[in-house]
Amino acid sequence: MKFARFNYKQQVHFGVVIEDRIKLIEGDVFDSWDYTGETVGKADVEFLAPVTPNKIIGIGANYVGRKDELPSSPPDMPVFFFKPDSSVTGADTEVIVPESIDEIKFESELAVVIGKQMKNVPKGEVLDYIFGYTIGNDVTAPQFFHDNGHWTLGKAFDTFTPIGPVIETELDPDKIHVKAVVNGEEKQNSPTNLMIVPLREMVAYLSNVMTLQPGDVILTGSPLGAHFVKDGDVVECKIDEIGSLKNTFVKAPVPIKS
Repeated sequence: MKFARFNYKQQVHFGVVIEDRIKLIEGDVFDSWDYTGETVGKADVEFLAPVTPNKIIGIGANYVGRKDELPSSPPDMPVFFFKPDSSVTGADTEVIVPESIDEIKFESELAVVIGKQMKNVPKGEVLDYIFGYTIGNDVTAPQFFHDNGHWTLGKAFDTFTPIGPVIETELDPDKIHVKAVVNGEEKQNSPTNLMIVPLREMVAYLSNVMTLQPGDVILTGSPLGAHFVKDGDVVECKIDEIGSLKNTFVKAPVPIKS
């Protein structure tokens, strides 16, 4: 199933996308829900980020270019970072380039959406706790990385975490390609089996550090090929089985001094 969150008649709704229609639902999408009986056209709604996460966790440098470059075992301590919920935006929205710089990086990623509370879950049981998968763009301004290695500021600007357009619950995360197209030209296209820290190990590791809650989002890393983009560039992050997350990058206006 493809779950969407959207504006319709000035109200936020959840629904199940079936081709060019959306069947509205009511209740808790992570627990107990039912169809309302109302159906609307996709063209009649404004898609929003499909989830409003409490936590957004990313992993750094998690892809290689070829299978023979994979390490024999994952690192003992992967590089994780947080992104604030204020950085979340949806498909077909603008990503704002901070006014003090001219370019920022896109990073197309498979995003995991947690479906139920999990703590100390072994990797063999991880998929039982995942609600579904969406597409994420881990937008980054490395100009704001601290010399000591802290990434928070460079990951945290408003609009720096586009996700969407839907959550796909029927997906084999081992058999997909993560892609990105910039201004019509493909820049990323990698299978998920090129992850250094595989998805199950990643989520299990995090659940041993912190309690993961329904709606939390884990960005699983970006394939090789991410690069800087600037004002006016259009980035389309794609996973064929989920859809397309398209955003236009726009330079923030210079504040008018009084």
